[in-house]
Amino acid sequence: MPAVSKVRSVGLLAAVVLATSVTAVEGRPPRLVVVLIVDQMRDDYIEQYGERWTGGLRRLVTQGARFRAAAYPYLNTVTCPGHATISTGTFPATHGVVLNSWWDRAGGADVACMADASVASVAFNSPDVRTSGYSPRHLRASTFADELRGQAGRAPRVVSLAVKPRSAVALAGQGGDLVVWIDRGGLTTSTAYSLGEAEVVKAFARTSPLEPELTRDWVRLLPEGQYSHADDAEGELPPAGWTRAFPHAISSQTESSARAALWAASPLVDEYLGRLAENAVDKLALGQRPGTDYLAISFSTLDSAGHSFGPRSHEVQDVLYRIDRILGRLLDRLDRTVGRDHYVVALSSDHGVSPIPEQAARLGLDAGRVDLGAVAREIESRLAARFGSGTYVSRIAYTDVYLAPGVYEKLKSDAAWPELRAALEGMPGIARAFGRDEIAQAAADGDPAARAVRLSYFAERSGDLILVPRPYWITSSAAATHGTLYSYDQRVPVVFHGSGIRPGVYWDAATPADIAPTLAALCGITMARTDGRVLGAALAPATPGWPARPEPSGTR
Repeated sequence: MPAVSKVRSVGLLAAVVLATSVTAVEGRPPRLVVVLIVDQMRDDYIEQYGERWTGGLRRLVTQGARFRAAAYPYLNTVTCPGHATISTGTFPATHGVVLNSWWDRAGGADVACMADASVASVAFNSPDVRTSGYSPRHLRASTFADELRGQAGRAPRVVSLAVKPRSAVALAGQGGDLVVWIDRGGLTTSTAYSLGEAEVVKAFARTSPLEPELTRDWVRLLPEGQYSHADDAEGELPPAGWTRAFPHAISSQTESSARAALWAASPLVDEYLGRLAENAVDKLALGQRPGTDYLAISFSTLDSAGHSFGPRSHEVQDVLYRIDRILGRLLDRLDRTVGRDHYVVALSSDHGVSPIPEQAARLGLDAGRVDLGAVAREIESRLAARFGSGTYVSRIAYTDVYLAPGVYEKLKSDAAWPELRAALEGMPGIARAFGRDEIAQAAADGDPAARAVRLSYFAERSGDLILVPRPYWITSSAAATHGTLYSYDQRVPVVFHGSGIRPGVYWDAATPADIAPTLAALCGITMARTDGRVLGAALAPATPGWPARPEPSGTR
């Protein structure tokens, strides 16, 4: 099928796409599926900061299929649920990963989303050092990579690389040839995964040791005048050792551990991860064998920069400029080794980020910080007055309040809940409070906040009470954070590019849960269950048997 020429505008980028191929060569599935996650990337960053992108980000958003209305529909917009949603095509209510960590009522302890005491973490630069491990044991849905590995007659190579262990594990699923993250300054994996290709990473670690990386500082990539807004801005809270203004020193730290921590908070760690990905493409011949291989990469510096400096900062802009170049080099490598028409890329993010409340308040917005300690004290005080002295709150995690065993039942049977709910909703920054047994009915009655809560709710792991903050109010002491149902947290890029993709800008309703079923359709495989659907508008109708607009593979 000949290439399809299109001319489309992409907002402020004013991009022109000419004669871009949308053909899956001879109707075959792509040789390589690439999933790229930029942690904490808001969709509006493309319009705000994209004019100066010249590499991979620019290529993806101007030559790919971009879904401008894409957003998470649920409340708990944080890292682990976001990665799990992208990889499985389901929402937290289905895949069970409701937060980065939740309160285990039976064990009386916090549980990290991908933690697993039955396995160990193995550092490639020191194989004898083993620490607490990670696995997908808490994930209740299969990932796209799991389904790809499980199809008869296929033997794909599965590679998942990230800065955070929870990101690498969530994107891989139950198996993988290389599932690697950067922990304590070193490349690390888990005994939950195969170590058969470990020599690839060990060789990379030998030729690209970390110690020389720690002698570099974080300076602006572009001239200062090419950055928007102020550098040293109100409310910014940089990590210890840095000020609010560029440059950010790493090499001058006296302790190696301090240098490693600041390096891991800088875009230098993303550049290192990008080089590891290019090395894996070459050494494992990804996309260069029969069948379809899988490569997932999660870049995390934007998340740390956003938390410390906020979405208007020079730091956030600089990270994006660097990611643009990292991805440019990776896509160029894939063009050479796999072939431009033989791989498909999906770009997205796990969540967005709020404005810094102090900056929002200066603009006249109702903004601030929810005092979760005060929330706990309010609950304790009111219930003690009603039921007598005792401990009533076990834990508050983000918006989830976990009550002590039996307290919720007592609260409901005594009809004390309406009074407590009114008190909570009268506290600064809290818009709504839901009891666990009223979420489903409120959602069915059309309450949009309840629907967002329902899609995040997994009974054995979610709180007894769910709080919904007011807009521009955050539940964190960081400069900025995420984890709400507002657009600045929910709206993220959903972009496809490459084999089988029809370029353009689409306003169809979409969520990141649509990524896995869309990739599955391109590869000719079936996901067991998805809450997302195939984004058929972006699929080229060239492959025999593909409808131009495939039917949904799941429900919203």
